[in-house]
Amino acid sequence: MVAMLLAFFLDAVVGWPRWLYLRIGHPVTWVGRMINAGDRSLNREADSRLLRRICGIAVAGFVIILTAGMTFGISWLLPDGWPKILLTGLLAWPLVAARSLHDHVCAVSRPLATGDLPTARKAVSMIVGRNPKLLNDAGVARAAMESLAENSSDGIVAPLFWGMLLGLPGIAAYKAINTMDSMIGHRTPRHEAFGWAAARIDDVANLIPARLTGLLFVLVSGRPAAALRVMLRDAPSHRSPNAGWPEAAFAGALGIRLSGPRTYADHVAEEPWLNGAAPDPCPDDLVRGLVLYRRAMAAVAVLLAVIVLTTGWP
Repeated sequence: MVAMLLAFFLDAVVGWPRWLYLRIGHPVTWVGRMINAGDRSLNREADSRLLRRICGIAVAGFVIILTAGMTFGISWLLPDGWPKILLTGLLAWPLVAARSLHDHVCAVSRPLATGDLPTARKAVSMIVGRNPKLLNDAGVARAAMESLAENSSDGIVAPLFWGMLLGLPGIAAYKAINTMDSMIGHRTPRHEAFGWAAARIDDVANLIPARLTGLLFVLVSGRPAAALRVMLRDAPSHRSPNAGWPEAAFAGALGIRLSGPRTYADHVAEEPWLNGAAPDPCPDDLVRGLVLYRRAMAAVAVLLAVIVLTTGWP
């Protein structure tokens, strides 16, 4: 627990420095190379759907077992006591993404607030998959807000949750699962069969963290009754079994609507609205969303500290 608190603190204060990234990369990019290699070599269009699904299961199993096994070995070799706690925190540091998520959404918020829509579109294209050229101010704000809400679970709460339960192997295995889902867990002709296992495993891994994240937004929202009502009513209708919970809570907390129809590079997704009777978000709402996010992250830090102090959980 102390190690996860340290990892969260380091990420929130420092992030993952660019100079360090340029020298050694990032654990997510290392895992991504493994996934990409499996996708290129085993996801063959000439193969049957069943064979591609089996190959996808094999790749998912290999990546998760290798990641968990290597980090378990590293953890086992660390010296006991405070050195192990401190070193585990340092190793878990790059697996939490509180700072980078905030910075990416700020990069959208700042130009959007000044009316620089082209720059805001370019910035939002770094964090969402939909076609930015078709987004107006409200569309850009909505896309950034949805990414902020969903990735609060995927990038912060879920890694910390699994790290608290299973230590360094837990947080590392979760990041491998989530990276696989983002790379191959899509319902596209190429990945619908091959990425089936990655998507299903990610759904299970995020089942509890997504709901905890939604509840966290409710509690720090300043309007908990409205946020809770929207979350409970609209989250089950979301296309994802998990993403709808933090997104719906976010929408209810800010009094805006999220999700709804969106255009990707090759298709239009007709998704239901979250808090559909509310207005579209405006640039100022994205600023309010960042405030809500920072409040939620402060609550995460306080909660971790309270658990450490009251339980003595190392």
